[in-house]
Amino acid sequence: MINTEEICRKRLRYRSWHRGCKETDLLLGRFADEKLAVLPPVQLAAYERLLEESDADIWDWINGHDAPEEYAELLESLKCLVPGA
Repeated sequence: MINTEEICRKRLRYRSWHRGCKETDLLLGRFADEKLAVLPPVQLAAYERLLEESDADIWDWINGHDAPEEYAELLESLKCLVPGA
């Protein structure tokens, strides 16, 4: 039987590493490698929506610009991966 949650996590990991902007590739890819396996379904869905956002917006939000509330918890986890943050 196919595990759809596992397929979803693999797809999100791939999308995290292949965005087009090297900075966000590295940040989101590392996050996916370290955290996707343990994200609860609610946060997994929020992460999938986050990946629909532009690299520029994600980068701005990580660097302290106002972000949508739905991403607040994810962005805090992402900020922990930024050197010197």
